[in-house]
Amino acid sequence: MPSYTLSDDAYLKVFFHCAKYPQRAVNGVLLGTEAGNEVQITDAVPLLHHWTHLSPMMEIGLDLATTYAASVGLQLVGYYQACERLEDTGLAPVGEKIARKIKAEFANAVALVIDGEQIGTGSAALIPYTLNSSTSFWTRVASSPAPFTEGSGYRLTSPDIPLLAVKRVRQEQAEKKFGDFDDHLEDVTIDWLKNKACMSSKAS
Repeated sequence: MPSYTLSDDAYLKVFFHCAKYPQRAVNGVLLGTEAGNEVQITDAVPLLHHWTHLSPMMEIGLDLATTYAASVGLQLVGYYQACERLEDTGLAPVGEKIARKIKAEFANAVALVIDGEQIGTGSAALIPYTLNSSTSFWTRVASSPAPFTEGSGYRLTSPDIPLLAVKRVRQEQAEKKFGDFDDHLEDVTIDWLKNKACMSSKAS
């Protein structure tokens, strides 16, 4: 089983996507590379907050994200989602389908579901799902230590990035500078693929 490391920029983009649309389901894809037995998730591309089911818009967004990833030397390595209800931490059927599509091209694909009751508390608030080869279902990772805690195979590049994300929302309203593919369809000037305004100062 590989280990996974989520960069500051990837985390911030996932967080800002949730913060901008707290009453909606949102989703996107994770970009990165693999070296040895480690998957580095270096970026995230936000897809939708309106049409979060499988739709032509979803397919177009996925294709554009895949092309963009290849142009910067990355590939799709996973999927992320947040649900409408805070207590809902299950991987939605559409999420399973998209994650399967990604896994068809990247064997160690992972899906991350945002824990709505924990996000903003300083914890990573991310629940990983992987495909169980024996059941062919995406199942929640149950490991000891727990994912995104010290010693786990799921790590944040900077353990303090969740608190930094909260600070940037409260002090800068950084989520208002953020845009997904749905936003881009309404305003083509929105740079949904890069979201440079939301990058971490640590990484820039």
